[in-house]
Amino acid sequence: MAAPPAPADAAPPAPPLPRPAEESEAASEDRSNTESLDRLLPPVGTGRSPRKRTTSQCKSEPPLLRTSKRTIYTAGRPPWYNEHGTQSKEAFAIGLGGGSASGKTTVARMIIEALDVPWVVLLSMDSFYKVLTKQQQEQAAHNNFNFDHPDAFDFDLIISTLKKLKQGKSVKVPIYDFTTHSRKKDWKTLYGANVIIFEGIMAFADKTLLELLDMKIFVDTDSDIRLVRRLRRDISERGRDIEGVIKQYNKFVKPAFDQYIQPTMRLADIVVPRGSGNTVAIDLIVQHVHSQLEERKLRWDMAALASAHQCHPLPRTLSVLKSTPQVRGMHTIIRDKETSRDEFIFYSKRLMRLLIEHALSFLPFQDCVVQTPQGQDYAGKCYSGKQITGVSILRAGETMEPALRAVCKDVRIGTILIQTNQLTGEPELHYLRLPKDISDDHVILMDCTVSTGAAAMMAVRVLLDHDVPEDKIFLLSLLMAEMGVHSVAYAFPRVKIITTAVDKRVNDLFRIIPGIGNFGDRYFGTDAVPDGSDEEEVASTG
Repeated sequence: MAAPPAPADAAPPAPPLPRPAEESEAASEDRSNTESLDRLLPPVGTGRSPRKRTTSQCKSEPPLLRTSKRTIYTAGRPPWYNEHGTQSKEAFAIGLGGGSASGKTTVARMIIEALDVPWVVLLSMDSFYKVLTKQQQEQAAHNNFNFDHPDAFDFDLIISTLKKLKQGKSVKVPIYDFTTHSRKKDWKTLYGANVIIFEGIMAFADKTLLELLDMKIFVDTDSDIRLVRRLRRDISERGRDIEGVIKQYNKFVKPAFDQYIQPTMRLADIVVPRGSGNTVAIDLIVQHVHSQLEERKLRWDMAALASAHQCHPLPRTLSVLKSTPQVRGMHTIIRDKETSRDEFIFYSKRLMRLLIEHALSFLPFQDCVVQTPQGQDYAGKCYSGKQITGVSILRAGETMEPALRAVCKDVRIGTILIQTNQLTGEPELHYLRLPKDISDDHVILMDCTVSTGAAAMMAVRVLLDHDVPEDKIFLLSLLMAEMGVHSVAYAFPRVKIITTAVDKRVNDLFRIIPGIGNFGDRYFGTDAVPDGSDEEEVASTG
């Protein structure tokens, strides 16, 4: 390509070059008990078989939950799809209901810590208060607005959010500001998990919502204790005065508990008296959740990946760089175990540059006319997309970033960290940083080696969850195994796969044969993994 693409974050492309506390909205306070309970689930005992699924990620909060015993990662998850690229199981969703300041969040964190499950989501109903009108804002400022009525919550958004989380899709969750009684401009991003805990005063106040919960827990705490806790919280954390808190409690909070919240106790599978102080009840809850997770354990089936597409021709979505004597000579050098690190890096970078130049030729171009310095028209081509974003799968994928930046001026870069869980053999998402508005871009997904396709499939799934169209994703790798090519192409038939070479086999340790060794170790000069496996091929670039 004579002129390399150069995406920019905001500027249009140059002509010939591609650029690349519990609160609620007002409602009629004199509504009868009968009317208010119409939203509730039909008879207790209408049970659903529990289910399971996979993780969490949040841009605005640290992806860690530090407890007294351990650190729980909330930014990663086991795969939420099978070898066909589709989701096979759902998360186990726990609902935590109870009065205001009953200790629901504390109980939720105790359950999370005791579960000893690495991937969790804690979703609070506090995030889903409706947007207030100007008149309602004025009422709220004078503590004359009922924030403890079912109509205060955006149940449609809650239900759609929980459904997507259970399906393993990314969701945007509003951030509510209790001092201004409004939603903040920025929303946070979450993923599904092994376990999702949804807590709120009206957690059981909607039939459809209740059907999404696999387990329902009501935290029953004495009203005097709840009042003291609410006073402390609203004054110290939400900037309220004591008179206003008591006024709101007597006028709205206590009546709402009696009318809307306490009646939902009958819908709970388990009632926890005394809240977080009831360790016996929490232990029983944890035992039950463990048994449900064990019954529906999800495993990444490497054998299915290996055998699903044997003897099939390579897919048409694959493009292999032409094996010229120059390309084959560079492969000879980087595959040679005696090659020094300096030479390995030098020739790897040369191949990366050729690979990326080759990949850019598959971007969409349109006819355009420019004027030369001689005043003559030249009929050329211009990149017809919005912009190009590169996403590297850490750690080996980041070595391809300089080559992409060299040919795409001002290209945006994102990163994904995927590693294999040594106990389960499952690839897990540990870190994610993507540019904003990536859904409109052509995305170049970079990894140096792809053996099974496990990590590559997870990375593609992440991009799809962020609304990147499948046909705008280009998977680039220096070396791929046929197994990985087939796996990715079968799961995502519209993803373009581009590489410099495809090797035939993957051995029992899922290493590419003849292969290139552990690319990351050879490039960065780090020690090899003890078992000799290709870290990037099995864990972070599979």
